[in-house]
Amino acid sequence: MKFKLHPQLKQDCIAIGRFELCHLLMINDSQFPWFVLVPEINGITEIFQLNKPQQSLLIEESSTLADTLNTLYNADKINIAAIGNLVPQLHIHHVVRYRTDKVWPAPIWGKLPAIAYLEQELSDTLGSITHALQLKSMSFSTS
Repeated sequence: MKFKLHPQLKQDCIAIGRFELCHLLMINDSQFPWFVLVPEINGITEIFQLNKPQQSLLIEESSTLADTLNTLYNADKINIAAIGNLVPQLHIHHVVRYRTDKVWPAPIWGKLPAIAYLEQELSDTLGSITHALQLKSMSFSTS
């Protein structure tokens, strides 16, 4: 069966590219650098449902993304979470946080309405993240 991305992720995110296991998306909210990894496996809702090699690959891809974001954005903290209460498809959030952001130290979920990226800001953000990931990971390719 062909992989199908959950409709809510399609609505809220911008496709950036993919690693060996996961699709990389960006939440369309310019208030936070906020990225999402989605393993390309239908019917999975939890990390433990992946087989051991997939679990290892997910951790590797997540770590590569987090390290890249930390370097690119000079983060105070990278929040990584797989919550899935509203969107059951396994997806892992990677959010760049600063002690000066609008909701620090609270979690960002549900705190502020999203503010979509402006065209130039979106282009710049996508360009910088794809370039940085292509330098860091041989397995990353753009959509």
